[in-house]
Amino acid sequence: MGKYKGFAGAGMNTNKNVSNVIKQAQKMQEEMEKVQEELEDKTVEASSGGGAVSVTVNGKKEIVSLKISPEAVDPDDVETLEDLVTVAVNDAIKKADEMMAEGMSAVTGGINIPGLF
Repeated sequence: MGKYKGFAGAGMNTNKNVSNVIKQAQKMQEEMEKVQEELEDKTVEASSGGGAVSVTVNGKKEIVSLKISPEAVDPDDVETLEDLVTVAVNDAIKKADEMMAEGMSAVTGGINIPGLF
């Protein structure tokens, strides 16, 4: 057996472990893709100005709806309306990101995987 006796077959065991890790990673990837698809159809809502502007965004960060209260429309103060829309959209996008992160965390067990989505 030579000087490495007792290590016979260790390579096979290592290959089997690597194969198991690869299978687990593939399964996790499939589960992550499924969860991501499901979350892309879900929506979150955010508002600003006490509900003067309301935005609904889906998991793909697409605006599904934007509602502006007639009281928020003042032709002499367009800047305020622009600010309200910006705040509501940014908040909705942040909520969509959090929704996706929570969904992915359920699959990954809380492991942070860079560039996941």
